[in-house]
Amino acid sequence: MTVKVIKGDARNWRPYRFPPRLNSQPQDDWGRDPGAMQQAIADGFQDGIEKGYQQGLLQGQEAGQREGFDQGQAEGLRLGREEGRAQGRQLFEEASAPLEHASAQVRSFLGELELKRRQELLELVKKVSQQVIRCELTLNPTQLLTLAEEALAAMPGEQGEVRILLNPEECARIKDLVPERAAAWRLVPDDKLALGECRVITAQAEADIGCQQRLDACVETLSEHLQLVEG
Repeated sequence: MTVKVIKGDARNWRPYRFPPRLNSQPQDDWGRDPGAMQQAIADGFQDGIEKGYQQGLLQGQEAGQREGFDQGQAEGLRLGREEGRAQGRQLFEEASAPLEHASAQVRSFLGELELKRRQELLELVKKVSQQVIRCELTLNPTQLLTLAEEALAAMPGEQGEVRILLNPEECARIKDLVPERAAAWRLVPDDKLALGECRVITAQAEADIGCQQRLDACVETLSEHLQLVEG
């Protein structure tokens, strides 16, 4: 290339040379071989896909690891809490077992004590009642005749010949105290009967109107009230 030198202002100008242009051989090569260019494009595209796949796979692994770690941590915490509760419950039961055993023994002892107290109370009531009955019959044995008359009025059927069985001692005392009333009935002394016992016998029926059976009935009712009789 020819460059003209310009002079001016009494100064000389030096010529400028442009650098050489880039070698266009590759372009010329692509132009001469379109198949190679197409292959290069395909290789670049495939390489991009592979790199993208690897990068996505790595990111997916990292995300999966983070999610798996979070889920594993949550599940581990849950299992740890459940196991801790179970172990704590087991330790509590083991520690409280002696106390529960002692508490059961105390309850059993208190129950037996309460049962014994009620039995003693019932026995005391029975003894006091027997003493009161004996005292009352000693002072007024004719009450047995009154009970016999009430029983006869409630007994069914024809009475026919009536016999009133009494303890020999009480039979003698009734005849001495109220001979006119004793004469109206057939009083029969019976050695098998204790004091306070009396049996009324007619032609069709027999009744026990003794004090003992009445007392036993009262004691049984009281025993049920005190829950001393098994259901």
